[in-house]
Amino acid sequence: MQPKDRRVTIADVARSAQVSVAAVSKVLRNATGVSDAMRTKVRAAMEELNYRPHAAARGMRGRTYTIGIVLDSIRNPFFADILDGVDAELAGTDYQVLIGAGGFGADGQAKLADALVDRQMDGLIMIAPGMSKDDVVRTAASVPTVVVGHHDPAPEYDSVVDDDLAGAALVVDHLVGQGHRSIAHTTTRGTRGTKWRATPDKVRARGFRQAMSGHGLGEDPMIAVTGFSLEGGYQAGRDLLTRSDRPTAIFAGADVAALGVFQAAFELGIRIPEDLSLVGYDNTAIAGLTPVRLTSVDQSGHAMGVSAARLLVERIEGRAEPVRTVSAPRLVVRHTTTAPSHVRANGGRTPSR
Repeated sequence: MQPKDRRVTIADVARSAQVSVAAVSKVLRNATGVSDAMRTKVRAAMEELNYRPHAAARGMRGRTYTIGIVLDSIRNPFFADILDGVDAELAGTDYQVLIGAGGFGADGQAKLADALVDRQMDGLIMIAPGMSKDDVVRTAASVPTVVVGHHDPAPEYDSVVDDDLAGAALVVDHLVGQGHRSIAHTTTRGTRGTKWRATPDKVRARGFRQAMSGHGLGEDPMIAVTGFSLEGGYQAGRDLLTRSDRPTAIFAGADVAALGVFQAAFELGIRIPEDLSLVGYDNTAIAGLTPVRLTSVDQSGHAMGVSAARLLVERIEGRAEPVRTVSAPRLVVRHTTTAPSHVRANGGRTPSR
């Protein structure tokens, strides 16, 4: 038995398992050449002694088995889906995840990334980073990094993205198919001066414009630029729904923004879907709740998290060439979209223009 006030060491584990310290070290590092019997014996001893690897000591040996995740806010429910995927992929490994919310400013996120690197994270997953691309590249040059969301590739990091052009087209095609012609889109301002040219919001907005143009509706599409947040969606909803030519449908660039549009419509006495069709993006758990039943684009955040974790571990293990994975979106139709009132009044037929 070890004294309760003394931390269990790797030597204690080796003694209990009746193996060498080197063998225990190989198990901790998931090194090759370790038999299943040896691995089982060592892990049983670790569990019996309640052994926890000392992160600082492991860092001195070149590995801490900790992964840092950088995001702007914990309030976006889509990020929870990504984190679930990361946890699922790392389950059963020695890796632990530390999550940091750096705010929506570039400087705050860059400071957070630096802090995680200083604390010897083995790798970083950056979810739609608002910090500059130069800072991301600089960070990725010093620690393995995966960027989720942004379509701008670079040799220093891996990318996990959704086909946002196709996702936006799915929304427009669905709404036009129901008879809508006056369709608006909500997007985000993003962070200026960060040199990202193809963030998810920019690609979705481009996809919206292209799809509208393809249907002959692209002369002057309504786009409200606020933010992918509850507050941003609310402001976009107020702006769009108080116009004299208010739209009959709104495509919100994120589910969290769609909830803000919901709130604005409720306050203005506008019924969804009778007076306004509404579509979100991300298909978060909230979208499927019975009181909401939001039509939304599913980009499989869980699968994106799984891919991000897998790619990061590969990077940590030594792969140097960049990898990019692209998920295929699908539209999940629920209660918040229907034909506009003038089409319903015409027996479901769109009046000639």
